[in-house]
Amino acid sequence: MPSAREVRLAGVGYLLVIAGGLFAQLFVREPLFSTGDPAATARAIATNEALWRWGIGVHLLYVLVAVAVNVTLYQVFRSVQPSLALLALIFGVSDAIMEALLLTSLSVPLVMIQETGALGAIGEGQRHAIGYVAVRLFFNGWSFALLLFSGFCALLGLLIVWSRFVPRVFGVLMIAAGAGYFVSSLAGLLQPELSNALTPWILLPSFVGELSLALWLTAKGIKTRS
Repeated sequence: MPSAREVRLAGVGYLLVIAGGLFAQLFVREPLFSTGDPAATARAIATNEALWRWGIGVHLLYVLVAVAVNVTLYQVFRSVQPSLALLALIFGVSDAIMEALLLTSLSVPLVMIQETGALGAIGEGQRHAIGYVAVRLFFNGWSFALLLFSGFCALLGLLIVWSRFVPRVFGVLMIAAGAGYFVSSLAGLLQPELSNALTPWILLPSFVGELSLALWLTAKGIKTRS
């Protein structure tokens, strides 16, 4: 069982993951990516190149922090149900690995912008299209990654409910978070228009559940069994 300090550090790490995710998505990718307009997307990224790079860097850093948080949570809950705790860890780490690999797609628009000499045989419109498609591939792959993360959230919620290490309400909220990620990701893969209509409302339970748990772990830690 991790120490109280390690659990609180995991809570702080979870808060950093949430903050990093919000920054990378809401303040970098969404403002700079123009759906259906490769040229506008390329211009926005070129104009805000430093911000785009920060988005990639922050995403990579919070993915690494997420792995450490997942390992600590596994150590906390493996005494409750070892198989489910291990499965939750596998889901969480698999999501992190997939997200880290997908980040390479976000560097493609930068290459298209910077390597104009080496890519002189490719027209400007084609370079914009290649960069745009690479970012779209990131978003599609991210939907797959979040399907894995939905499993992590739901399993962690079950472990919380069974363990009573933290109040059961956080377990229920994490199960709801998993359901929100699952529905949003599946809709994004099968019916993108439906996903756009559901977002951000379908992800609100996910945000509330994860933020509540992270704040509780940071402030209170866990109650050990007597």
